[in-house]
Amino acid sequence: MKNFSGLFGLCFLFIGCANDDPGDVIFSSDVVAVTGTRYSASNNEFSETYSAFVNAVNQNLDIAILAEVDHAANAIATGRVLNATNTVFFTHPVLEAPLLQENLLAGLDLPHKMMFFQNENSEVFVVYNSASYLSSRYNLEQTGNLEAFATLMENLANAATTAEVRSSADATVNSEEGIITTESIQSFSETYNSLRSAVSSNENLDIVAQVDHQATAATENVEIPPSALIIFSYPELEAQLIQSSQTVALDLPQKILVWQDEDEVVHISYNDPDYLIQRHLLPGNSEELQQIVEILENLTSVAAGN
Repeated sequence: MKNFSGLFGLCFLFIGCANDDPGDVIFSSDVVAVTGTRYSASNNEFSETYSAFVNAVNQNLDIAILAEVDHAANAIATGRVLNATNTVFFTHPVLEAPLLQENLLAGLDLPHKMMFFQNENSEVFVVYNSASYLSSRYNLEQTGNLEAFATLMENLANAATTAEVRSSADATVNSEEGIITTESIQSFSETYNSLRSAVSSNENLDIVAQVDHQATAATENVEIPPSALIIFSYPELEAQLIQSSQTVALDLPQKILVWQDEDEVVHISYNDPDYLIQRHLLPGNSEELQQIVEILENLTSVAAGN
């Protein structure tokens, strides 16, 4: 389990449409069919692709890797076998801070992530949420930052794959699509601490990372209300879902955002598991998804003070 003391102020941001060129859409049964993503089919093996990405991040002083999740290794621990599948969370405070200031709910998708996977045909792909997707989901209009984000993500994908980056057919979603938000009767700190304790006390869950968005914004002299994200995994259930649809690893592990609005009302937000079914075309996982629904609802109820 990866806990970290205090709420750490690393996070990353990403949203904008500058380099999401609708003219480069290639969409058929053999490519990544996930709404609002960009992807690249790598010219390199999985390990080479992943290493090239890590090297590219390490060479950029403005970004840093926050957490790396090896889904295949986690699956082995549960008695399951997956093709190579990694999800990486990384931060860029300079880009994040203005977006968080514009819409705190965007913290649910910050820090940003890239997913790497090798399919049954040994083809290697890199996938990430497009700037257009994130912009439409959170009503973001920080054009300059969004353009910088789009460029950064494409450059990282290019460095990893040495191949062209393409867009999925469906670029955008509705505002706040797939997000469930509950109001808490507790203070921000009480809500977040209750949530963290509830996750830590569940033997099936592992805390992957905690992100203090308010602290992240403060590093760039941007003031925002309290906002913090907890990322946690349930390896057994996640392995079953990834076996059904590898791209679902883009939205795993699970995340819950605690945030306070300008009226000092505290909210708890997370991705609706039903949204994962639609976005990743998950077949026949009703039992696993129902377990995830129950876990998220129970954690939210405890955090909200109900």
